[in-house]
Amino acid sequence: MLNFAGKVALITGGGRGIGRAIGEVLAGQGADLALADRSLDYTEQTAAEISSVTGRKVIAVEADVANFNSANQMVEKVLAEFGKIDILVNNAGITRDKLIMRMEEADWDAVLSVNLKGAFNCSKAVVRSMMKQRYGRIVNISSVSGQAGQIGQANYSASKAGLIGLTKALARELASRTITVNAVAPGFVPTVLTSDLSDDLKDQMVKMTPLGRMAKPEEIAYTVAFLASDEAAYITGQVIAVDGGMFMM
Repeated sequence: MLNFAGKVALITGGGRGIGRAIGEVLAGQGADLALADRSLDYTEQTAAEISSVTGRKVIAVEADVANFNSANQMVEKVLAEFGKIDILVNNAGITRDKLIMRMEEADWDAVLSVNLKGAFNCSKAVVRSMMKQRYGRIVNISSVSGQAGQIGQANYSASKAGLIGLTKALARELASRTITVNAVAPGFVPTVLTSDLSDDLKDQMVKMTPLGRMAKPEEIAYTVAFLASDEAAYITGQVIAVDGGMFMM
């Protein structure tokens, strides 16, 4: 079992879905948490529930990761509360799915701003403190759509592919300070983010998956936990697919 005692994790998009599952796993193994989201309505409840079950200190922080000042203020609040950040999970993401002939510029800009620029903003905001302590784990949540592409998701696929490039670049930049940077690329996971997909599309995604089912959020979370652990100290710049075999390189 992994041990995160004494570690502090900041998870963006941590109020629900995959972000919540990651928080539950990390706190369950000893980490204190900061769960960041644009809405505190459900994030505060999530923080209270995880804290109640695990006994760890869990706080909710309101932030818009697409805005650098907001992301920086988020990091400052977490540092003021805990004194350090050992783990950053860039999980916040949105979709605005449309075929490109119908996709508005605003749809493109919104998805790239949250999914890709948001990860840049949060990483930039947290990296100075990680460099000072000469330790850190950054895990970016990409997607199979960023590896293989997906019809109707030009914006989402581009943002998640860009996140893979960001992962590899930061891994090279930060390795000398004992900071690892990796990405997890989930396949289809039933969350609020995917709830608007049609049943036909969901059925197609399952048929494309060799294991023949959707992923459970905790299956993504356990992979993130491993990459965030000391046991994964020699892994950096990698993309770990958790997709039931959907995309095989």
